[in-house]
Amino acid sequence: MARMNERVKEMLAAKKTIILATSTSDGEPNVVPIHSKNIIDDETILISNQFMGKTLANLRANPKVAITFWDKIEGYQIKGDCTYETSGKLYEETAAFVEAYGKSINYPLSSKGILLIKITAIYNVSPGPHAGEKIA
Repeated sequence: MARMNERVKEMLAAKKTIILATSTSDGEPNVVPIHSKNIIDDETILISNQFMGKTLANLRANPKVAITFWDKIEGYQIKGDCTYETSGKLYEETAAFVEAYGKSINYPLSSKGILLIKITAIYNVSPGPHAGEKIA
């Protein structure tokens, strides 16, 4: 497993929206914006499922994912292996947070489950001579 350094964690935590990429078992890509996310530890990212249709079907067929996020001229891509959970402490905490957030914006939200991404690699996607370089 790869580990996020402090800068990657800081930037990921600060981003309101990140991009999640999945694919079918035969390679058809799917990319979606993600708002509900949390850093569990240096090797694990949690994403809440409120609306995933194709994404969840893809994950059941192919658990490999990538996420990316950036700010101006600095960015990172994280690749990992994903599992899906619909019970347990992390799911219950996430479901409560999502429901409370929905109430705060006067829009009904509920978490159907959580994606737990175990990081396998991290890449620099910033423009310049180090673009595409594996950093973890």
